[in-house]
Amino acid sequence: MSADRAALDEALERGEEEGGPVEFKERLSREVHLADGRMESLAAQLRHRVLSGDGEATYVVGVTDDGQVAGIAPEAFSESMDVLSLLADEAGAHLDEVETWAVQPGDEDADRGVVGVASVCEGAVLETDDEHIVVGTAGHVDHGKSTLVGSLVTGDADDGEGGTRGFLDVQPHEVERGLSADLSYAVYGFDDDGPVRMDNPDRKTDRARVVSESDSLVSFVDTVGHEPWLRTTIRGLVGQKLDYGLLTVAADDGPTRTTREHLGILLATELPTMVAVTKVDLVDDDRVAAVEREVERLLRDAGETPLRVERHGVAAAAREVGDVVPVIRTSAVTMAGLDTLDDLFERLPKTSDRGEEFRMYVDRTYSVTGVGAVASGTINSGAVEAGDELLLGPMADGSFREVEVRSIEMHYHRVDRARAGRIVGIALKGVKEAAVERGMVLLPGDADPSPVRSFDAEVMVLNHPTRIGDGYEPVVHIETVSEAATFYPEGGQLLPGDSGRARVEFKFRPYLVEQGQRFVFREGRSKGVGTVTGVHTD
Repeated sequence: MSADRAALDEALERGEEEGGPVEFKERLSREVHLADGRMESLAAQLRHRVLSGDGEATYVVGVTDDGQVAGIAPEAFSESMDVLSLLADEAGAHLDEVETWAVQPGDEDADRGVVGVASVCEGAVLETDDEHIVVGTAGHVDHGKSTLVGSLVTGDADDGEGGTRGFLDVQPHEVERGLSADLSYAVYGFDDDGPVRMDNPDRKTDRARVVSESDSLVSFVDTVGHEPWLRTTIRGLVGQKLDYGLLTVAADDGPTRTTREHLGILLATELPTMVAVTKVDLVDDDRVAAVEREVERLLRDAGETPLRVERHGVAAAAREVGDVVPVIRTSAVTMAGLDTLDDLFERLPKTSDRGEEFRMYVDRTYSVTGVGAVASGTINSGAVEAGDELLLGPMADGSFREVEVRSIEMHYHRVDRARAGRIVGIALKGVKEAAVERGMVLLPGDADPSPVRSFDAEVMVLNHPTRIGDGYEPVVHIETVSEAATFYPEGGQLLPGDSGRARVEFKFRPYLVEQGQRFVFREGRSKGVGTVTGVHTD
């Protein structure tokens, strides 16, 4: 909910006048304002307001006709936004941005109300049938992951202090400390003239512009390099339906233990991977070459074939990535190698299977006043549209709840439809935000899901100080699920480096798990990977 009332005060001061772009509404209801004949006249009125404002109208909801702030219940405001969105669609426009404020109507004991300002812009809601790849970054802390991504999406050189990392979706305390503590996101795209970048990354609308103007998109899921947040890094690499991995290695430091761990996770999840040697401006060519050799040894030890893009070219790297690991020299300060990455990303095809049936595992949840509960994540398969009826769950008791898609946003741009590989926020009708949890899944309303408490798996122990026996309790990361589980290895034990079968049981609640899904498990510095081979639905 916005604190600064500048937009509201400006709209109230301009007032509602004949032939102007501002419209006051106390509330809008489906029963009254979408009735036969009324919808057409209100859509015509909206169209007139939009044309009067050179393509943008301002609707102030929760005020009387004479501009007095009255405030309405959050549920009524949410319904008003639904109705306004339908009217905008009828008028060939779309609801672009909504700001809300709490008001206190009547006496001090009255219920808190809401007043809001909605921007309605000309043009239908964006259709997103373009190519869209999702890249997950990994690497040791201070090896330049976020800074590199920040320079890519803006085209701006870094100041040498990591300034461009602030252009990602990061929290204030992360900017202050210079360390990422959660996943962050960024986007840029391409059209016929080349890269489409953000001009003002601090404005959400600028990210929306990139989405609307691009023919193809690259979304980044920027993970955490600090070792204590390995759990968050695994969540980003396992749960986001990535197409590619980008591992960063700083030229002034070289590969570290964290580098090896992150590379192991990328390769264990069979993600086509590239390596960016960063900060080449800080060292001489001999040091850069030495780090490249270290990276190549690391890759060969893991059974991978390195390919120096500087030597073999971008076309070969794009064609062979997955069979080889391209290695690129970069500097966010001098912008060296960033045009090579642009060229590579523009050429890369989408790799993840789009499937036919919609599915999205929930990664984040939040609540927006006037909109309600929002579940965000990467669409695993299929497509979703505004108005779709879905199932959300499993709840703690294994049940699923019926919900409706109120609206969809992709990088702050409202879209009518989104399909596999898109990072989206889906506003849900029929559920409170407190009931939506990470690890839940959204499915079509006619699906018949069977949540499980245990499953069989083929596992490999990457590293562990001793043996893994019956009752071993790591955290399992599967899709966006991060849950304590108990292992029961076939034969009673698994040693470091061993592969074998095991039964895995979630300790606290059921989840939707299916055959073929890959997962990572960890406990302290002990780590392993696995593939689900069967599930127990009893």
